Amino acid sequence: MSQFFQIHPETPQKRLINQAVEILRKGGVIVYPTDSAYAIGCHLGDKQAADRIKRIRRLDDKHNFTLVCSDLSDIGTYAKVGNTQYRLLKNYTPGPYTFILDATSEVPRRLLHPKRRTIGLRVPDNAIVQALLSELGEPIMSSTLILPGESEPLTDPYDIRDTLEHELDLIIDGGFCGLEATTVVNMQDDVPEVTRVGKGDPAPFQG
Repeated sequence: MSQFFQIHPETPQKRLINQAVEILRKGGVIVYPTDSAYAIGCHLGDKQAADRIKRIRRLDDKHNFTLVCSDLSDIGTYAKVGNTQYRLLKNYTPGPYTFILDATSEVPRRLLHPKRRTIGLRVPDNAIVQALLSELGEPIMSSTLILPGESEPLTDPYDIRDTLEHELDLIIDGGFCGLEATTVVNMQDDVPEVTRVGKGDPAPFQG
């Protein structure tokens, strides 16, 4: 049975943030708000928790997890970023985008796409996520909360509780945070390629 925290979307309660991070550190799977729909996440190094997320979402090994980071300093640790890419990232983070980049050796192999050695990275513009990341001190390994057979993410924390309370350790109710997933931009090459249009405006990455 999952816990259910109501956390203020602009001034997150430190006590609840600390408890949420403790759940992550102990191998918990949590659902939390971002700047584009709710996400499901776990501790970066926890294979069992990652496997639970795959089961909940029925994902295969080809699915790319995303590392949700607090700022660009994290991105430099986990991805290879050239000058052109860095300038674009600087202009459009934080925001509702996921960037696909070549991974560095810091990224655990099981998080990588098996053939391409890429990683998805994002910096959300959301006070609750930023408070979680600040307390945790490292990225959260995440995926958009889209259930099997659905095309849209779950958006209501009470619906999420009704559907998944026996499969999660914590649901954070941070209020309404949108219906759309992120816009995904592949930035492996010098010319960015938009591979999914979501909440973020794709125009800056379409030449």
